[in-house]
Amino acid sequence: MALRAFLVTVVVVVAAVSPALAIDYIVGDDAGWDLDFDYTKWTEGKDFRVGDTIAFKYKPGVHNVLKVNGPDFQRCTSTNATSVPLTSGKDVITILSPGKKWYICDIGDHCSMGMKLVISVSDMAEGPTPDPTPGTSAAARKISPLES
Repeated sequence: MALRAFLVTVVVVVAAVSPALAIDYIVGDDAGWDLDFDYTKWTEGKDFRVGDTIAFKYKPGVHNVLKVNGPDFQRCTSTNATSVPLTSGKDVITILSPGKKWYICDIGDHCSMGMKLVISVSDMAEGPTPDPTPGTSAAARKISPLES
């Protein structure tokens, strides 16, 4: 019974801590999701993590957002017949799993003109790493936010 109470407490703490560590990204920052923007350069230096959100802001009817796989990203097309593009102009996607994520605009030849985004997502963000105590390395002292 004590183990069950402990596990419930751990789940509650993780749920409370994780959203606080998430980052909300606006794809393209002030430029938004549009032609004539270097999305590869935009991703440089960003550390996308599970729990973060990416928001695509654009003029509805002019652009859209379609999640694709790696080969489709390279070809600027979608082979998934059930895939439906997002079209609201303010599409927010919560990143739920680690790995590569690929997005394109599939209107006209926008993708081949550079409207494509690939991000690499790491596991959920960890809490701050405490200063090492004498005689230990920083790597040996890395603790999770649940430890006190």
